[in-house]
Amino acid sequence: MIKAMSLTASQVADQLRGEIIGDGTIRLTGFASADSAKSGDLTFAETDEFFAAAEHSQASAILLAGAFAPSKKVLIRVQNARVAMAMALPLFFPQDESQQGIHLSAVIHPTAQVAPTAQIGPHCVVGERARIGARSALMGGNHIGRDCLIGDDVRLFPNVIVYADSQIGSRVTIHAGTVIGSDGYSYVLDAGRHLKVPQVGNVIIGDDVEIGANSAIDRGALGSTIIGQGSKLDNLVHVAHNVVLGRHCIITGQVGFAGSTRLGDYCMVAAQSGIADHLKIGNQVVIGAKSGVMRDIPDGARVLGIPAMPDKQAKRQMIAAQHLPELIRRVRELEQRVRQLQS
Repeated sequence: MIKAMSLTASQVADQLRGEIIGDGTIRLTGFASADSAKSGDLTFAETDEFFAAAEHSQASAILLAGAFAPSKKVLIRVQNARVAMAMALPLFFPQDESQQGIHLSAVIHPTAQVAPTAQIGPHCVVGERARIGARSALMGGNHIGRDCLIGDDVRLFPNVIVYADSQIGSRVTIHAGTVIGSDGYSYVLDAGRHLKVPQVGNVIIGDDVEIGANSAIDRGALGSTIIGQGSKLDNLVHVAHNVVLGRHCIITGQVGFAGSTRLGDYCMVAAQSGIADHLKIGNQVVIGAKSGVMRDIPDGARVLGIPAMPDKQAKRQMIAAQHLPELIRRVRELEQRVRQLQS
């Protein structure tokens, strides 16, 4: 991929596997929404409304999919405008290159293995027998516990903590303040006191995972807590001990998973939902926002509400609840009429 701040429209089209319509030699220097675009920017349009806004903007070119009316601007036609936008942004806003090497303030245990191309930033600690892969970057203030394995091209933003024995795959991004491998929450009542159950498992994070800021992934009690390949977790997500998240799941902010629940592949969990322990959630399940999941969910189901139920049923109940004040008023009127008839 070309990483440059100035590209011709034809170069951008080639990178996006798109078709150029108009002057392909025009130079593009940025990417912006229609309402803030200036000359030299590329913008995008998914709908007729967006296209009209892009047409009247200062943008020099429009990224679009489908058939739109002829335009006075340069067009780059692609199969999916939003996917193409995600591919175009790094062309104009390339990720900062990691500066390989070890900062003087970092503490690296003699038995640790750090790839020569890795970056170990200021005030980082790398524990006994830990391994840091090629081109991986610890941005600063990171603590990597003993026997941790970190793959290639991993980026740990400041103050990410990785407890002992954790395994992180390649091309993983973990944002600031997240903790990987802290103790699971497990106690038993003994003689009137809560006795802690030691958590001796670990965390395994697959390739191409991204975890947002200030999240917590607890280590397994005995086995592993697993985040599947390609899954994306938002900020403030809590994954308890021995939870298994499948591949390519989308977990949005403030979601919590209780212990030992298993989530299938390609699931979506919307914000502020809570999933109880020891449940089995199937593949391609969609859980609506602020849902409380207390039972197993089969493959492909869409659920919503507290307790979570099939989304159509939940929506019917929500609509019915909106009519309750009117229903109560009518019942009171009927009761009054009955009393009048009885008197």
